[in-house]
Amino acid sequence: MNQERQKAARELLDFYLEAGADGLLGDEPVDRLADIPAAGPPAVSSPPTPQLREAPAPWIDETRSQSNARLLAPSAPPSPDTAAMAAREAAKSAASLADLRLLLDRFDGCALKSTATQLVFADGNPDAAIMFVGEAPGRDEDIEGLPFVGRSGKLLDRMMAAIGLDRTSAYIANIIPWRPPGNRTPTPQESQICLPFILRQIELANPDILVCLGGPSAQTLLGIRDGILKTRGRWFNFQTGTREIRALATLHPAYLLRQPLQKRLAWRDFLAIKNALAG
Repeated sequence: MNQERQKAARELLDFYLEAGADGLLGDEPVDRLADIPAAGPPAVSSPPTPQLREAPAPWIDETRSQSNARLLAPSAPPSPDTAAMAAREAAKSAASLADLRLLLDRFDGCALKSTATQLVFADGNPDAAIMFVGEAPGRDEDIEGLPFVGRSGKLLDRMMAAIGLDRTSAYIANIIPWRPPGNRTPTPQESQICLPFILRQIELANPDILVCLGGPSAQTLLGIRDGILKTRGRWFNFQTGTREIRALATLHPAYLLRQPLQKRLAWRDFLAIKNALAG
């Protein structure tokens, strides 16, 4: 294989990986054209011999686990309304962040779980006075199982460091804890299904200040309709479920990587966060 074909092959594999295709259906390639019969009259064959159905393996019985049952007899996914209702009930029952994480691990109401590598729950200090919430994890987060660890996460770390924060003094999460395939934008249904979990996560973490990173996070959590450039820098009152805290919308680090001139606006927001933490 010459260098150009090697380069093209690598680029194609990178594209598949970025789109979320990180596994093979088989170890060997299959030539599906090889089974096409040559043109000609159909061959006359004898009737097929009835095949006896094999008895089930001894470990498959009525006490099989739910995971085995789903693999052997997959059921249709629940409707978005049913999934959202189940999410509300599940989130309400979580008595701690550890319980909430366990519930998310078991929750099958969001289709993103089946395409993601793993759950991306949170990072940082859950006892911190400030909590940052983005929209959804990306490829790097999906691999490591932690939010904001890719390029935008490195920028967020530098932004926090500029006001004296790090991951030991802040708590970081996303509205949606599973990576959408190909880093696509989550659907409104996916956001609504996952919303009860992040609301309960905020309530259990109980920060003094909530920072919404990006327009989707601000719109989902704060109920606003304006774009992020109109919303950023404004303080809102946020009801956690047990008390009222202050919330601020600011620009997402991924947006700042594409629009570096807007970092000046984000810097103003982070100075406001610094003053609020000191006050």
